[in-house]
Amino acid sequence: MSERKPDDAEALPPTQEQAETSAPGREVARRRLLLGGGLAAASAVVSVRPALAQTAASVLHCQIPVPDPSRAGQAIAADGTIVPAGTQGSFPASGRPFTGEEVKAALRGRTLPGTSYEQSRAYLNYIRRLQSGTSGFTCYASLQMPR
Repeated sequence: MSERKPDDAEALPPTQEQAETSAPGREVARRRLLLGGGLAAASAVVSVRPALAQTAASVLHCQIPVPDPSRAGQAIAADGTIVPAGTQGSFPASGRPFTGEEVKAALRGRTLPGTSYEQSRAYLNYIRRLQSGTSGFTCYASLQMPR
């Protein structure tokens, strides 16, 4: 084994500081590399945004039937529970499903289209009680996700 001699220091690779001061071309190359990475990130953002916009649009067009088809012919009580048709104080099933956009507006204080204030509140209570596996649940859950 050989011992290290003072002239062996020249054989060692330069430190980063030495390399930057002795080679200005490396600094330029490093900046270009960093800028190239930034451009790649920017193009990724541009390509993801249309996908997010498409997802947001599909959530607003999804449908929530009130009540779900397996419970057709039943009515909705004011608290949103399903009751037999003709129960006092209940509302008949909606004639059509509501879109995500309509439900979102109703959750912010509007009434569902074609309904009275009380009927709209009962339908919204029903929608809020939807559980996994029920028709319209995925649509309602998508409306709850932050954007």
